[in-house]
Amino acid sequence: MPAPDRIIRMETVRARTGLSRSTIYRKIKEGTFPPQLRISIHGAGWRESDINSWVGNPVTWRATNDNDAPGGKAASHDAE
Repeated sequence: MPAPDRIIRMETVRARTGLSRSTIYRKIKEGTFPPQLRISIHGAGWRESDINSWVGNPVTWRATNDNDAPGGKAASHDAE
């Protein structure tokens, strides 16, 4: 049985991707970075597998994951 996907927070995402906070949110808006998941009223995070996929091939991430976010909307970053 595979291990469940972990949810990681902003600092971990920044460390793994080397991107700044503002660049991450810009890329989410452009659709070229995995959207956040709401994990509580005031918190959000990312699926570790989504970030690993993006790190593995950031150039083609959009082309292969164009419809991952329901309704095409990412979670608001105001929750951080």
